Amino acid sequence: MKPFLRHQLERYAQRLAELDFLLSREDIMADMAQYRLLSREHAEVTQIAGRYARLRQREADLAEARALLADPAQAELAEMAQEEITAAEADIAQLEAELQRLLLPKDPDDARNAYLEIRAGTGGDESALFAADLARMYTRYAASKGWRVEIMSAHESELGGYKEIVLRIEGDHAYGALRFESGGHRVQRVPVTETQGRIHTSACTVAVLPEPDEAQAVQINPADLRIDTFRASGAGGQHINKTDSAVRITHLPTGIVAECQDDRSQHRNKAKALQVLQARIQEKERSERAAKDAATRKGLIGSGDRSDRIRTYNFPQGRVTDHRINLTLYKLPAIMDGDLDELLQALAHAREAEQLAELEAVGAA
Repeated sequence: MKPFLRHQLERYAQRLAELDFLLSREDIMADMAQYRLLSREHAEVTQIAGRYARLRQREADLAEARALLADPAQAELAEMAQEEITAAEADIAQLEAELQRLLLPKDPDDARNAYLEIRAGTGGDESALFAADLARMYTRYAASKGWRVEIMSAHESELGGYKEIVLRIEGDHAYGALRFESGGHRVQRVPVTETQGRIHTSACTVAVLPEPDEAQAVQINPADLRIDTFRASGAGGQHINKTDSAVRITHLPTGIVAECQDDRSQHRNKAKALQVLQARIQEKERSERAAKDAATRKGLIGSGDRSDRIRTYNFPQGRVTDHRINLTLYKLPAIMDGDLDELLQALAHAREAEQLAELEAVGAA
């Protein structure tokens, strides 16, 4: 393990002793907000400090076994010493890998629910049909995780696809799992509207936004909002088509728009649209901060900008290629059916490698 990482781990061990002391103080225990904050930190630090203590123990065991193996007077114990060396080396490698991941910076938004926006791009009706395929793919993936999916707004195309659809995905670490899906998704296949069997290329854009925490949500001045109501389109029965239940909210300073027509209640649609609007404004601020960070822009995973073409779905060859990490999987039907684990885990590991390289650069500076 590199010295700068070991130095960080030593600080965690020291911090654990500090937290043990703080949590034993009566004034801290009397302040529930402070107590909860320190308790949460204590749990995180304990996890890292505990693994580091285990690492040091196994390193000591390894040194002892090697000394035993090198001692001619202990020749009868050589086989046992060699077994211990093999086991200790395996344990150390595993513990070092776990500790490296635990030391990586964590985005506090990863644990949040997510808004997933899919918009048809180039390709006309075929793009809208592919947007519907993507919506189905993410919905099935969410179902496999036990997450709840809610349609916040949807604009259907004439052939049954979506010009735009916004999903709210509620589940543990939903945003963290899906955050790297933001960008351009390209599809190559023979459209249903193609009579001569030619392969067409179409594209959709995906944006994944964390649902804002109520306490940290962007404060919006009501005077900066224009709220319009209109009749919902699409299926929904007589009521939804005959009343002005759909709501569109425009944030005048930024021009950002959000709307919802999924519910029969205008008040509930307004509340949902306002949630989406807050998420979009917050994401705009996050993107502007990221744009100023050259290191973030150069990363393999990218910034999540819609202009970044991140993935191609080639139906004739049955393959999916993620261009950011040069990963190609020949399991297109399974992926379109929601089997995204291999893709998402590969992206997460690539991001961890980036973060580790950044930590090493800081440690070497």
